[in-house]
Amino acid sequence: SVLLSAENRRAAREVAARSMVLLKNERGVLPIDANVKSVAVVGALADSQQDMLGSWSGDGHKEDAVTLLAALREKLPRARVRYARGCDVQCAAAEGFDEAVRAARDSDVTIIVAGESADMSGEASSRATLDIPGRQVDLIKAIHATGKPYVVVLMNGRPLSINWVAENSPAVLEAWFPGTEAGHALTDVLFGDVNPGGKLPATFPRAVGQEPLYYNHVNTGRPPDPNNHYSSKYIDVPWTPLFPFGHGLSYTTFRLSNLRLSAGVINAAGSLDVSVDVENTGQRAGDEVVQLYTRDVAASRTRPVKELKGFQRVTLQPGERRTLHFTLAREQLGFYDAALR
Repeated sequence: SVLLSAENRRAAREVAARSMVLLKNERGVLPIDANVKSVAVVGALADSQQDMLGSWSGDGHKEDAVTLLAALREKLPRARVRYARGCDVQCAAAEGFDEAVRAARDSDVTIIVAGESADMSGEASSRATLDIPGRQVDLIKAIHATGKPYVVVLMNGRPLSINWVAENSPAVLEAWFPGTEAGHALTDVLFGDVNPGGKLPATFPRAVGQEPLYYNHVNTGRPPDPNNHYSSKYIDVPWTPLFPFGHGLSYTTFRLSNLRLSAGVINAAGSLDVSVDVENTGQRAGDEVVQLYTRDVAASRTRPVKELKGFQRVTLQPGERRTLHFTLAREQLGFYDAALR
């Protein structure tokens, strides 16, 4: 069909890979070596075609979707790819944990796919908690206890509170619901054929009690102060998010420098140029999303503590440096007053 043409599948694969966000990567777990001899795949979501599509999938058909398990077996024909479901997405029981642990112990690396099924987000699909459902975190803990390298791939349609995973797992990749070419896109990122460059479009909380939590909130009368008991914070968790809006890592590193403004003052009809140098300081080509934020510290109305006014995604080779330019004018700096003018 036209929808499933080779060109459209390539585009779906590229878009899915570029949308993924690397939340954490320690001890060199990612990217996985393409010459790996054995891989364990754990989690019901790793082989669920319906959940690859997610909610609001329109004319998508699950039989057209490529799962992570299928893509891994295609990519690694000479390696042993062992699948252990562990439990279903609701994960009410642990009967399958032992099989998953054995698979992890007998493999060079384990990929755990955890999170929510497609029907857990979207219209009329609210949950009272943002935790990973059921005992999925217990399954991750069991794999963690083997001491073998592993990666957690998250599938979900909204931010989740993943405190234990974020603090203890060596690598965490946010995949969302990647669509028809989900499996291929995931293997592209996991094995480094695509260097992840996505950034979070929403804030990840530490607990559901922090909600609503968003980056561009207005200040309170008592901003958080660790030295002042009577300020806006929590007594049981930090006031900061687990992962902020705009967060996202890469397999390479970048340096921003030489921030410049073309003018120190502009009038209501004027504009200024904001420029900054971005350099790839690592060993791989990669994408960086440079984000420009402003704060209006004195205005006729209370303004947010931070506002995103522009962003640019650039691909840089190792050692390459580029100067980016942003424009700030009335359209970026203005706001409606009390009379809606």
